[in-house]
Amino acid sequence: MDRLNGKIAVVTGGSSGMGRATAQQFVAEGASVIITGRRQDRLDEAVAEIGGAIEGFQSDIADLGDLERLRSHIAGKYGRIDVIFANAGGGTLGAFGTVTEADFDRSVTTNLKGTFFTVQTLLPLVVDGGSIILNGSIAASLGMPAFTVYSATKAAIRSFARTWTTDLKERRIRVNTLAPGTIITPIMTEQAGFSDEQVEAFYAQFASETPLGRNGDVSEIASVATFLASTESSFITGVELHVDGGYAQV
Repeated sequence: MDRLNGKIAVVTGGSSGMGRATAQQFVAEGASVIITGRRQDRLDEAVAEIGGAIEGFQSDIADLGDLERLRSHIAGKYGRIDVIFANAGGGTLGAFGTVTEADFDRSVTTNLKGTFFTVQTLLPLVVDGGSIILNGSIAASLGMPAFTVYSATKAAIRSFARTWTTDLKERRIRVNTLAPGTIITPIMTEQAGFSDEQVEAFYAQFASETPLGRNGDVSEIASVATFLASTESSFITGVELHVDGGYAQV
């Protein structure tokens, strides 16, 4: 359990869901981890639960001032970054004809702007040969109803992995996109605006349509993120790795 021994890793949106599970596995594999999130109470809870070499840093990825503070903190305390898991994201789902300007801006600002400037701001601290993992979605390659803006932002994240791979090739920094399928997390009720009944129906529908017959667990995303962060994936860059039970593959 030392695949990330001595590494410094940043996990945005690390106080819950996929980010929290990944931070926990990174720590278990020997990394020192900085998790970010907008709510200090959730960061404190995650840090206490995970334990070990982890700290929380309250910040919003859509706020460039927060990102500058994060970079300064990491530079002063750690001096470098070996792994970035740009996990934070979200947005409001809704049928094309119902999307408001506020809905549009929320998704684009968080997923597109936030991811872009997170990596750009922290990049000077990333070591040559480091690993950058972007959290995408199967929605990037599927025409799913009610996902119109969200899907577009995740498709852009897939594009980031391609262009940044070539932009950063001289530094041998690997950039990959992790594309989850339907993973059971709090995001549907907290960010998508779904009721409990809608969440239950959503998960049931996707489980029935997934070849493996179930939805995914956050630990399964954490395992793949750990693989992409480690030297086990040393000859993998620019890819989109689906972790979706086969949903977008058949």
